[in-house]
Amino acid sequence: MASGCYNIFKGGLMAGQYSLTVDTTKCILMNTVHAFTNTHTVYNSVTTNELTSAGGYLTGGVVLASLAIVNSGTSTWDAADVAWTASTFSAAHAVLFDSTTGNSLICSIDFGGAKEVSAGTFTLQFNGTGIIALS
Repeated sequence: MASGCYNIFKGGLMAGQYSLTVDTTKCILMNTVHAFTNTHTVYNSVTTNELTSAGGYLTGGVVLASLAIVNSGTSTWDAADVAWTASTFSAAHAVLFDSTTGNSLICSIDFGGAKEVSAGTFTLQFNGTGIIALS
Protein backbone atom coordinates (compact mmCIF):
# COMPACT_ATOMS: atom_id res chain seq x y z
CA MET A 1 0.00 0.00 0.00
CA ALA A 2 1.81 3.09 -1.26
CA SER A 3 1.21 6.26 -3.17
CA GLY A 4 3.90 8.40 -4.71
CA CYS A 5 5.38 10.29 -7.62
CA TYR A 6 7.37 8.41 -10.23
CA ASN A 7 11.08 9.27 -10.60
CA ILE A 8 10.56 10.13 -14.28
CA PHE A 9 8.08 12.82 -13.24
CA LYS A 10 10.29 14.28 -10.53
CA GLY A 11 13.26 14.57 -12.91
CA GLY A 12 11.11 15.94 -15.73
CA LEU A 13 9.56 18.50 -13.41
CA MET A 14 12.99 19.75 -12.40
CA ALA A 15 14.03 19.90 -16.08
CA GLY A 16 10.93 21.89 -17.05
CA GLN A 17 9.50 19.16 -19.29
CA TYR A 18 5.94 19.49 -18.02
CA SER A 19 3.31 22.17 -18.28
CA LEU A 20 0.91 20.80 -15.69
CA THR A 21 -1.92 23.18 -16.58
CA VAL A 22 -1.59 22.74 -20.37
CA ASP A 23 -0.43 19.18 -21.02
CA THR A 24 -3.05 16.46 -21.42
CA THR A 25 -3.09 14.49 -18.19
CA LYS A 26 -4.97 11.19 -17.98
CA CYS A 27 -6.15 8.99 -15.13
CA ILE A 28 -6.35 5.21 -15.27
CA LEU A 29 -7.67 2.80 -12.64
CA MET A 30 -5.74 -0.21 -11.46
CA ASN A 31 -6.57 -3.59 -9.95
CA THR A 32 -5.44 -4.93 -6.56
CA VAL A 33 -2.28 -6.49 -8.04
CA HIS A 34 -0.82 -3.09 -8.94
CA ALA A 35 2.03 -1.92 -6.73
CA PHE A 36 3.63 1.51 -6.96
CA THR A 37 7.18 1.19 -8.29
CA ASN A 38 8.84 4.60 -8.56
CA THR A 39 11.14 3.46 -11.37
CA HIS A 40 8.32 2.80 -13.84
CA THR A 41 8.43 5.42 -16.59
CA VAL A 42 5.53 5.32 -19.04
CA TYR A 43 1.89 4.24 -19.31
CA ASN A 44 2.88 0.94 -20.97
CA SER A 45 4.91 0.10 -17.81
CA VAL A 46 1.72 -0.36 -15.80
CA THR A 47 -0.94 -1.50 -18.28
CA THR A 48 -0.86 -5.15 -17.16
CA ASN A 49 -2.67 -4.10 -13.97
CA GLU A 50 -5.05 -1.54 -15.50
CA LEU A 51 -8.72 -2.49 -15.30
CA THR A 52 -10.05 -4.03 -18.50
CA SER A 53 -12.57 -2.27 -20.69
CA ALA A 54 -15.76 -3.51 -19.06
CA GLY A 55 -18.47 -2.40 -16.69
CA GLY A 56 -18.31 1.26 -17.68
CA TYR A 57 -14.50 1.53 -17.65
CA LEU A 58 -12.43 2.04 -20.81
CA THR A 59 -8.69 1.42 -20.87
CA GLY A 60 -6.37 4.26 -21.82
CA GLY A 61 -7.56 6.77 -19.27
CA VAL A 62 -9.86 9.74 -18.94
CA VAL A 63 -8.57 13.27 -19.41
CA LEU A 64 -8.36 15.39 -16.27
CA ALA A 65 -10.13 18.77 -16.43
CA SER A 66 -9.64 22.08 -14.64
CA LEU A 67 -5.91 21.63 -14.13
CA ALA A 68 -4.59 24.31 -11.80
CA ILE A 69 -1.51 25.27 -9.81
CA VAL A 70 -1.89 27.29 -6.63
CA ASN A 71 1.12 28.96 -5.02
CA SER A 72 0.61 30.03 -1.42
CA GLY A 73 3.63 28.95 0.57
CA THR A 74 2.98 25.40 -0.54
CA SER A 75 2.63 24.92 -4.29
CA THR A 76 -0.16 22.51 -5.20
CA TRP A 77 -1.32 20.93 -8.44
CA ASP A 78 -4.97 20.00 -8.67
CA ALA A 79 -7.71 18.94 -11.08
CA ALA A 80 -11.43 18.34 -11.06
CA ASP A 81 -12.59 15.04 -9.59
CA VAL A 82 -13.03 12.22 -12.11
CA ALA A 83 -16.17 10.08 -12.41
CA TRP A 84 -17.12 6.93 -14.30
CA THR A 85 -20.91 6.68 -14.64
CA ALA A 86 -23.10 3.60 -15.12
CA SER A 87 -20.24 1.47 -13.84
CA THR A 88 -19.69 -1.88 -12.17
CA PHE A 89 -16.08 -2.61 -11.24
CA SER A 90 -13.54 -2.68 -8.43
CA ALA A 91 -10.37 -0.55 -8.36
CA ALA A 92 -7.55 -0.24 -5.84
CA HIS A 93 -5.34 2.49 -7.32
CA ALA A 94 -5.32 5.37 -9.78
CA VAL A 95 -2.33 6.28 -11.92
CA LEU A 96 -1.93 9.69 -13.57
CA PHE A 97 0.19 10.16 -16.67
CA ASP A 98 1.02 12.97 -19.09
CA SER A 99 0.06 11.96 -22.62
CA THR A 100 1.66 15.12 -24.06
CA THR A 101 5.14 14.01 -22.96
CA GLY A 102 5.11 10.47 -24.36
CA ASN A 103 2.77 9.03 -21.72
CA SER A 104 5.19 9.76 -18.86
CA LEU A 105 3.90 8.55 -15.50
CA ILE A 106 3.21 11.22 -12.87
CA CYS A 107 1.91 9.53 -9.74
CA SER A 108 0.13 6.53 -8.31
CA ILE A 109 -2.65 6.90 -5.75
CA ASP A 110 -3.38 3.95 -3.47
CA PHE A 111 -7.01 3.73 -2.29
CA GLY A 112 -6.07 1.64 0.76
CA GLY A 113 -7.90 -1.37 -0.61
CA ALA A 114 -10.35 -2.23 -3.35
CA LYS A 115 -13.23 0.21 -3.84
CA GLU A 116 -16.30 -1.10 -5.63
CA VAL A 117 -19.16 0.34 -7.60
CA SER A 118 -22.20 -1.58 -8.82
CA ALA A 119 -24.44 0.00 -11.46
CA GLY A 120 -23.52 3.44 -10.22
CA THR A 121 -20.97 6.25 -10.39
CA PHE A 122 -17.37 5.68 -9.32
CA THR A 123 -15.88 9.04 -8.35
CA LEU A 124 -12.20 9.68 -7.72
CA GLN A 125 -12.26 12.67 -5.40
CA PHE A 126 -8.87 14.34 -5.14
CA ASN A 127 -7.71 15.70 -1.81
CA GLY A 128 -8.98 19.22 -1.11
CA THR A 129 -5.39 20.42 -0.83
CA GLY A 130 -4.51 19.14 -4.30
CA ILE A 131 -3.14 16.07 -6.01
CA ILE A 132 0.52 16.95 -5.43
CA ALA A 133 1.87 19.49 -2.95
CA LEU A 134 5.42 20.84 -2.78
CA SER A 135 6.59 22.87 0.17
